[in-house]
Amino acid sequence: MSSIKLLKKEINNDIGDLIEEIYLWELSNPDGDLAKSEQLIEDAIRAFDELMVKINAVKGEDKKGQFQVIEKERQKVMTSLLKKSAAL
Repeated sequence: MSSIKLLKKEINNDIGDLIEEIYLWELSNPDGDLAKSEQLIEDAIRAFDELMVKINAVKGEDKKGQFQVIEKERQKVMTSLLKKSAAL
């Protein structure tokens, strides 16, 4: 059970840190393209919601395998979001 909590906590922290970085970028770049940064925040929130739904839907025999797939997806999503964030 603690691994589920840990995974949820990691997702929450990763997405939260990313959103915080974007808000800081917006504050330090008031002339920047805020539409792109707001879209990135929406994408991050959507990714958070989708990952949480997948975690809560885990059932059956191979829970460990299902969580490994979710962890890989988390890493892939975060890599993509961080690349978009760096491109701001």
